[in-house]
Amino acid sequence: MISLFSRISRMSTSPYFTSKGRQTRSAAREAIAALSTNQKEPRRHIKIEYEKRHEEDSSRDDKKTEDVAAKKRKKDTSTVQTQGSTWQPLNWREQLVHIREMRKTRDAPVDSQGCEKTADESQSPETVRYQVLISLMLSSQTKDQVTFAAMEKLKAYGLTIENILTTSTSKIGELIYPVGFWKKKAEYIKNATKICAENYNGDIPPTVEELVKLPGVGPKMAHITMNVAWGQVTGIGVDTHVHRISNRLGWVKKLTKLPEETRIAVESWLPREEWDELNVLLVGFGQQTCLPVSPMCEFCLNSKICPEGRRRTKGKLEKETKKKLSPRKDRKETKT
Repeated sequence: MISLFSRISRMSTSPYFTSKGRQTRSAAREAIAALSTNQKEPRRHIKIEYEKRHEEDSSRDDKKTEDVAAKKRKKDTSTVQTQGSTWQPLNWREQLVHIREMRKTRDAPVDSQGCEKTADESQSPETVRYQVLISLMLSSQTKDQVTFAAMEKLKAYGLTIENILTTSTSKIGELIYPVGFWKKKAEYIKNATKICAENYNGDIPPTVEELVKLPGVGPKMAHITMNVAWGQVTGIGVDTHVHRISNRLGWVKKLTKLPEETRIAVESWLPREEWDELNVLLVGFGQQTCLPVSPMCEFCLNSKICPEGRRRTKGKLEKETKKKLSPRKDRKETKT
């Protein structure tokens, strides 16, 4: 190509070349440009093909990745739905039958001193509902016996919305002492009573959503109030006993830390017809057998089908076996 340019250059400087020579020179330049273009085109064509293939391959890979991710999402979602709708703890029906058998005498504190037994049934329906609510507000972090005694003092004083409205917070505190957090509860009772008088025409809120807006009222109290005061089963009342026992029996798929988490977990699988009596049933069972500390698993009918019962009885058996097999330190050596 260099020699061709040299020849053309010499031709352009020669005096013997005419305008026809200039035309020839232009044609030569066009030929060189065409030649140069023809040499570059294949390289550019190859590059375009590669980029096109790369884009197609990338597109295919992206589509595969999206398809796999979509299948995975679909699989995960269906698994959650299936588990949420069909999972039930093992042996729960048998466990419930055993608990009813152990509770057939109904002689636990909750049976005679729970919120169902604290209201004065001779009063108007509005006052009875109000007294049920107050009893539940007092019950948190407090034994049934103490709550019952406080309710007796309040009823003797006059536990009506009209009377409590004109009673000082300090006087309310004096009447409910020594329930847990009595000072705070006295304020809650005073403020909740004002709301009932002003917003509900001297009655208590008729829904869970409105009840939990009252000071000192949580989901457990709201659901039990709906059941006892209004005769509507809206949910399971989960207190510390129900929370503890549900975790021990394996009634939650994963161990729960809060009573409200337990309520949601148990309600997801337990038939609704079992919700009504579950609170009283398990509270009494927790007061008498499945104690917070040192539960009496050896006397429990569920000891062989309860995860916690199996663990505790197995550990106790192993300790007793080791004790029997280990030599006594006070045993004297016999002379031969």
